Amino acid sequence: MRFHGHRREFPAIGHKLPVVRMSDFNKLWAGQTVSLLGSALTVFALPTLAVLVLHATPLQVGFLTALQTLPFPILGMFVGVLADRLSRRRIMIVADVARFAVLATVPLTAAFGVLHLPQVYAVALVSGIGSAFFGITYQSYLPVVVSVDRLTDANMKLEFSNSGSNMVGNALAGALVQLVGAPAAIAFDALSYLASVATLLAIRTEEPVYDGPPLSLRQGVREMVEGLRIVLQSSDLRWIMGATATINFGGAMMGAVVLIFAYRILHLQPGLLGLVYGLAEVGFVGAMFSTRVRARFGLRTTLIASLLASAAGLGGMLFALLGLPYVVLLLSSAVVAVSVPIYNVNQISYRQALVDVRMQGRMNATMRTFVWGTLPVGALAGG
Repeated sequence: MRFHGHRREFPAIGHKLPVVRMSDFNKLWAGQTVSLLGSALTVFALPTLAVLVLHATPLQVGFLTALQTLPFPILGMFVGVLADRLSRRRIMIVADVARFAVLATVPLTAAFGVLHLPQVYAVALVSGIGSAFFGITYQSYLPVVVSVDRLTDANMKLEFSNSGSNMVGNALAGALVQLVGAPAAIAFDALSYLASVATLLAIRTEEPVYDGPPLSLRQGVREMVEGLRIVLQSSDLRWIMGATATINFGGAMMGAVVLIFAYRILHLQPGLLGLVYGLAEVGFVGAMFSTRVRARFGLRTTLIASLLASAAGLGGMLFALLGLPYVVLLLSSAVVAVSVPIYNVNQISYRQALVDVRMQGRMNATMRTFVWGTLPVGALAGG
């Protein structure tokens, strides 16, 4: 299916879900808001811990960043097969419990003075495995609790929470790192996963029952190929995948070294830097206007323009070398923060509406395998 004209609408699909109980979505939304807040703390605190406490080199920080996303290209398509067979809610609960357990080891070992870089590597890898299972299953679970006509609105709310959580999380992380240390910030993230588990346990919407053949090696490979075919046979999905994978590669290169750039070259302080990144997280603006922008300019133009704006924001960070680094990082990060939700809300909602709910796991897994598969490569290249 191709983009046609200037005002592309989301397609209808044959297997349309009944109108959902929005209370279940609200539970899912609330739990993920808390979890995203905790994750924002760790995204800032874990590499800060490596740089300032464990004195990691740029290559070591790049390796640490790569480990967090490495499970996606390795496990992604297998997770997609499981997500279309098993209870998606249960997979997400297990993933959250695993992430809680592994992150809780950081403040515990730090308290006893035995925290070392190899353990931080292990924490990043196991947490990344949990994120792979959760992230792929989560995007496939949303069409279960939200009907097709409400997907864009639901994704907009989730992007709004993502932006708000990053805003508060970065500012809070900087303050916690400055006042009580990075391990305390990571402890909060561990507890946030328990809040996510509680909300998932409260959801009552029934999932479609899998009625296909039993899982075997041959059947698993066949179903992974089906997920690959779904994406590759759609020109829209192919181009979305290629564009997202490319921008993720560049973003991962930058993300692997941005804190080293801030601490060792610009000589910035964690407290103020966290505040700057928190203030820059105005992605809720992009989330709020994502549907209006698409309605005004069309889906294709919206996606292209938001990617170009994100690229401009990333490149603009280099102007911090010329002076006023806090101001430059604030403005450039804000540009990225606004453009990313506009892109994500529209492309994810389009993908979810385009594919039957029974194939969501494999479609999302294939997309995540490729678009997140560039993240560890980019992080290593950047480091």
